Amino acid sequence: MAKAHKLDEFGGGITAPLRHVTFRRVWLAGLLSNLGVLVRSVGAAWAMTQMTSSANMIALVQTALTLPVMLIAMPAGAIADMHDRRIVSLISAGIALAGATALTVLTYLDMVTPILLLTLCFVLGTGGALMDPTWQSSLGEQLPRDAMPAAVALNGISYNIARSVGPAVGGIVVATAGAVAAFAVNALLYLPLIIALLLWKRVAQPSRLPREQLSRAVVSGLRYVANSPSIMIVLVRSMVTGIIGAAITALMPIVARDLLHGGVQTYGLLLSAFGFGAVIGALYIPETRKRLSGEATIRACALSMGVGLFAAALSRDPILTAAALVLAGAAWMMSWVLLSVGVQLSVPLWVTGRSLAAYHTAGSGGAAIGSWGWGSLADAAGVEAALLISAALMLLSPLLGLWLPMPHVRSRIQEAELLEDVEVQLPLTGRSGPLVVEIEYRIAEENTRAFHAAMQAVQLFRQRNGAYGWSIACDIADPETWTERYHCPTWFDYLRQRNRATRSERELERKAAAFHIGPHPVRVRRMLERPFGSMSWKEDISERSENEILLHESGPGST
Repeated sequence: MAKAHKLDEFGGGITAPLRHVTFRRVWLAGLLSNLGVLVRSVGAAWAMTQMTSSANMIALVQTALTLPVMLIAMPAGAIADMHDRRIVSLISAGIALAGATALTVLTYLDMVTPILLLTLCFVLGTGGALMDPTWQSSLGEQLPRDAMPAAVALNGISYNIARSVGPAVGGIVVATAGAVAAFAVNALLYLPLIIALLLWKRVAQPSRLPREQLSRAVVSGLRYVANSPSIMIVLVRSMVTGIIGAAITALMPIVARDLLHGGVQTYGLLLSAFGFGAVIGALYIPETRKRLSGEATIRACALSMGVGLFAAALSRDPILTAAALVLAGAAWMMSWVLLSVGVQLSVPLWVTGRSLAAYHTAGSGGAAIGSWGWGSLADAAGVEAALLISAALMLLSPLLGLWLPMPHVRSRIQEAELLEDVEVQLPLTGRSGPLVVEIEYRIAEENTRAFHAAMQAVQLFRQRNGAYGWSIACDIADPETWTERYHCPTWFDYLRQRNRATRSERELERKAAAFHIGPHPVRVRRMLERPFGSMSWKEDISERSENEILLHESGPGST
């Protein structure tokens, strides 16, 4: 049974998502923009190498490109969940195009300094930080959920096809026409992506409730992640992988310059080898997942990356170093795809963007911190020593799985059906609150431990869907009476919270309620905590009509 489950994860083959026209169009345009990004990366890294001999400053180019993900990913994920993802993607591409254009013009005018280069790389990284969670979370709007693992892998393949070709192209462009030409190519190759996004005819799925405020949406995303143990494990493993593995990408220009005594063409060769390995890794993900569990695959990838880092540190031959980077690139790609799939298939659609943003924050934040740290270590102890230490830590990283084993990847998550209306007699507005919900159960004394254990799982999903201040209490005068209690900030927040549950979460709720005994059903009370200061007592026909529409929800006896 387990093997059949794994086979379903990439059902239809890795090319199945390309049958969908919108995905195919944006994927091909993304391939071109990724090519431009890699050409620009060669130009930026080599331009910094020409301006300074500091390994730390050179490594900071990678930090500047990845740091925005750590800083703005959660707001970006909230924006992706709240707004039209097509429009957000267009704005993201526009930011990146503006940054690439400014970098081209200023380089042409010979006005770029190391600090200005890092600043513009940060702007370009900001466009990518806004685009990543938006595009990844939009896959559920374009594809069947079963095709999403293959789509994630294809997105990785797109970047790494560009990585395998782009650096070589970038090396040629920089060697023949300078960094300014690399930056111009980057700007021009954003245009097909913008055109493809304009052609995407997104079918909006209107919500019956107003959008959350940005700050509250961010808090909702953080709450969901914090109360999801499986996602927290993936985030920790992603950050560790990013911190340790960043050495190879951040120090690659110095490897080309100092260990191999080469120029920009050698640097392009190394990047191409790493990207070629990543493409191979992505293509073999389905076969690997058939044979190995998620934890076993992550461990194998870490060991392979460690071996590749050791070989790259000790090699002085470009061909041997390139071969080591092919191995490291394959393992690197497989790790990130499996970690990303683990997040995407474990969350409902309403919080996909924010969950992916948390994942990108952990991974890219780790890479940004690692890039700075490995650059500083290379300045102090040399690039060979930095790579050897990184390799040793990577070989030890599978031990983390003893405490934080990778969760099983589910093939899909099912949103639950809408619940039935709740009875309301007070004239509530959307901002009325806080709401207090009390659910009273009668539990036979011999079942109290099992009931209490079941309610711990209920607590997690209540909290991740928007509740706070959750508690479960036993009546000391009547030990069979148990009361679950929690808050929601406003009436609208309560309406969102009660219909965010997935089918598996509703099943947990039913299992807990099944312990209830007695002639009457579970009793649910919904109370307004500050009634005189948080609702309208005036008779407003239009507002009451709107509330009647917003109250139309679902589920007999459900909270």
